[in-house]
Amino acid sequence: MVDVLPEGTPGVLSGLRVADFSRVLAGPYATMMLADFGADVIKIEPPHGDDTRAWRPPVDEAGESTYFGAVNRNKRSVVCDLTTPEGLNTATRLAETADVVVENFRPGVMERFGLYERTLRAANPRLVYCSITGFGRDAGAALPGYDLLVQAVGGLMSITGAPDGEPSKVGVALVDVLTGLNAFSGILLALRKRDATGHGSRVDVELLGSLLAALTNQASGTLATGRSPARLGNAHPSIAPYELFAAADRELVVAVGNDRQFAAFAAVLGRPELAEDERFATNEARVAHRDTLRGELAPLLAALPAADWVDTLTAARVPAGLVNGVAEAFEFAESLGLAAVVETTDHATGRRSRQPATPIHLDTAPAVHRTPPPLLGAHDARWADETDREDRP
Repeated sequence: MVDVLPEGTPGVLSGLRVADFSRVLAGPYATMMLADFGADVIKIEPPHGDDTRAWRPPVDEAGESTYFGAVNRNKRSVVCDLTTPEGLNTATRLAETADVVVENFRPGVMERFGLYERTLRAANPRLVYCSITGFGRDAGAALPGYDLLVQAVGGLMSITGAPDGEPSKVGVALVDVLTGLNAFSGILLALRKRDATGHGSRVDVELLGSLLAALTNQASGTLATGRSPARLGNAHPSIAPYELFAAADRELVVAVGNDRQFAAFAAVLGRPELAEDERFATNEARVAHRDTLRGELAPLLAALPAADWVDTLTAARVPAGLVNGVAEAFEFAESLGLAAVVETTDHATGRRSRQPATPIHLDTAPAVHRTPPPLLGAHDARWADETDREDRP
């Protein structure tokens, strides 16, 4: 488990304040990454809190939503009812004194409350303003930005699932996570520009644009040929064998990426002649004859337990692995010496939270895992003395 640095330990983004108006996943993921590296993130919540506080089960040992907890550590929570003068005044003061504002309301909502980028930058020209939408601010402004919807209309579901089955979503809200990472990157770019020019920038990130960019090889193939790819289940459109197989006891994956690996694979299976067969000698030939190749490989792999194959293939430098459950995946990471889990404690209440650790490692300025996700409104009484800032970088 990764070491936790004490509250107050500086991070590479220490001194930066983030007014976080975002909720659910994409925005909170981005602001948690900022907080993990030292930014002071104030999560501005309505009286009922972020919707994900009510997304349960599962819950942690304190009865709090683990969905909310997944993307809100290291933050402070301040309740602001934007429909009241008092709440709006509090939110405005927090936004005007921040270095970064992040929001993912429907286009037009922040303008309606007077919290639009131009308005805030008039008071703070150095402000970096990040807006996250589902489909942009033009013709798609009215469309709701839900991950499942974007996976469907953005093409991801059409290439996910069995060839003879229905389209399938990914097992996590992957588009939201990708968008959060893009927002995190965009904010850092804008801060770098501010360092050089003294002026803030507007950062716009969309769920649909993030997904289309993340389709990478599938997108480039479509744009080059004009043809949309089909579902291949666990197979790969451009590499073979690169898929799921059933061993004697459970499934494993084999990810052969080049001809040397295939020759080693065939040798481990006791069928070295497969690598000389003209149907399988090159990757392009293997892709063209993938069904025939699978017919040769599947019975051989079914003869032994999956772990035996993984050990033997790994020793031969052929990429292979078990299909782990999530708990097994964390155990596997720990067995490799990866600090994949972080546990934080609220010293005032004793409340603990275990979460996946930040995956970015800086040798001289590591992530700062300080505090669990905040209880709703836990910091209402502290914000007032901290909005008149003179320490803004």
